[in-house]
Amino acid sequence: TGGGVDSTVTAILLQKEGYEVTGVYMKLHDKEGYHEANFTKAKRVGDYLGIEVHFYDLSAEFKDEVYDYFVQTYKEGLTPNPCVMCNRTIKFGKMMEFSESLGIEKVATGHYVKCDGKFFYTAKDETKDQSYFLAQVRKEVLPKLVFPLGTWLKEDVKEFAKDIPVLEDLATQKESSEICFVENDYTEILEKHMEIDLAGETVNTQGEVVGTHKGYMHYTIGKRRGFTVDGAHDPHFVIAIKPQTNQVVVGKREELQVNSFEIKQMNFFEALSDFEAMVKVRYRTTAIPCKVVLHGDKGSVELSESVFGLAYGQVAVFYKGDKVLGSGVIC
Repeated sequence: TGGGVDSTVTAILLQKEGYEVTGVYMKLHDKEGYHEANFTKAKRVGDYLGIEVHFYDLSAEFKDEVYDYFVQTYKEGLTPNPCVMCNRTIKFGKMMEFSESLGIEKVATGHYVKCDGKFFYTAKDETKDQSYFLAQVRKEVLPKLVFPLGTWLKEDVKEFAKDIPVLEDLATQKESSEICFVENDYTEILEKHMEIDLAGETVNTQGEVVGTHKGYMHYTIGKRRGFTVDGAHDPHFVIAIKPQTNQVVVGKREELQVNSFEIKQMNFFEALSDFEAMVKVRYRTTAIPCKVVLHGDKGSVELSESVFGLAYGQVAVFYKGDKVLGSGVIC
């Protein structure tokens, strides 16, 4: 819990259902002043509801599992998804071990998702659905998870929160979003660890030098600004990143089209052989039909329609209706 609207309403709904509730505030990073303010809020909510709130420092584990992975992935010219990895290793990994050490049987969070102990399902509120971010969670932990907000609309949660005195100043606060340890832009994190402003060559898909850029870490697949292409009349987009040579490959929009890709680090909630499903290649994107062929610890995904700007290192999540089949890292 961070003492925010979603986690507080979650705790109240669980109490109404007769659960004995304990709160846990996880310290994940060292952003100045961030945790003191949030833990104070969480304690205030705990006092109001009559529940104990533990302060659990996971910052060392978070650095190893999430922060370092984030930096290293960008260093390799790929696009990380720290929230997906955090849910797997920290929130529904280390956090589960902590809850077991306290003798707690179930773990609930304010995520907008449904779970029946075997699978995740999309939330009733499709605009808030967070199933994408949970698709790498280990299937062993699903029987222990409870998500009261999976059947709620966000607007109803806000309405419900209006009547809770301890949330008066929170009901109007803006949504916490994006990556918790990034203040403005991901490059602010990277420049603490490496030199990111190393100018290099912009090349086309034939490998010919066509211009310059300001350092490959400033670019992600699909980006269309911040580099030069000599004599170009049409917009150019980043198609690939070559960290070894500090080159950025650019091309026209149609060169960004992808019809198939590979996945690794697969995580499925049931045993599957080759299958057909809907796939999301990014969180904010429409799912499209695909065929998946599995071979060893990798899979090949064939799309029914092409996507633009597929980012290697991101997560592909597979759905059958509202059920999450599982996911893999795009490679």
